[in-house]
Amino acid sequence: MNTPQRYQILLTNDDGIQSPGLWAAAEALSALGYVTVAAPREQSSGAGRSIPLSSDGKIEKRTLSINGQEWPVYAIGGTPTQVVIHAVLEVMPQKPDLIVSGINYGENVSCDITSSGTVGAAMEGAALGVPSMAVSLHLPNVTEDFTSYSSHFNFPAAAHFTRIFAEMLLQHSLPEGVDFLNINIPHDATPQTQWTFTRLSRQRYFNPYIEPRTSPDAGAYINARVAPVRETLEPDSDTYQLIFERRVSVTPMTLDMTAPVDLKALRARFS
Repeated sequence: MNTPQRYQILLTNDDGIQSPGLWAAAEALSALGYVTVAAPREQSSGAGRSIPLSSDGKIEKRTLSINGQEWPVYAIGGTPTQVVIHAVLEVMPQKPDLIVSGINYGENVSCDITSSGTVGAAMEGAALGVPSMAVSLHLPNVTEDFTSYSSHFNFPAAAHFTRIFAEMLLQHSLPEGVDFLNINIPHDATPQTQWTFTRLSRQRYFNPYIEPRTSPDAGAYINARVAPVRETLEPDSDTYQLIFERRVSVTPMTLDMTAPVDLKALRARFS
């Protein structure tokens, strides 16, 4: 009798190899297949899909104790996108059946997602031809807590939905035109929380501002305020459903960022 081959799952993030969110996802996904954990050596939030020349690409195999179990993991010197490339081309014994990026500290919604290392890793996975998903946990004070590494956030509920959607992608192929999923989970979610398909909001979610400089030639930190305006949000958008309806937002994403316009008509307009 032949034993069916276990799924090969690559798990990464942008918060770094020590993130409790990463380990909550690892435990949940281990019920579905063999999980290879490869993550940035350092905190890499906001890296987007960048591939900086300054990354050293070093791969360090470590062993971490998670809930009494020993896990072999790979800490890689690079951004989440670079981690995915190194893991797929060098670390894993075969091409993965699924790539999961998360569970991220803080939501990744609206037109801001291109700056997200969590989403960037899922984009890279999709570009490599692997079904991929990005998973983020909404935080009540995201601009303060996204680098906290606190284990007191609602990772159990986020892990529950991570497993649900991972199992869906392993059992059902994405439809044509969908390259990966971007999933956001309310901070007060339970396993009974409803989920819904959404689209990206065009309303900016993280509104940037610059911290005051101490002198004209001093450095300055770019911070952000979160204040979504309900009245001008699209009801079917990720931000509206996550923040105001308290639902798990599942946004089907495409790598094709071409505007959906008639190219011939556009050419005529500018000729």
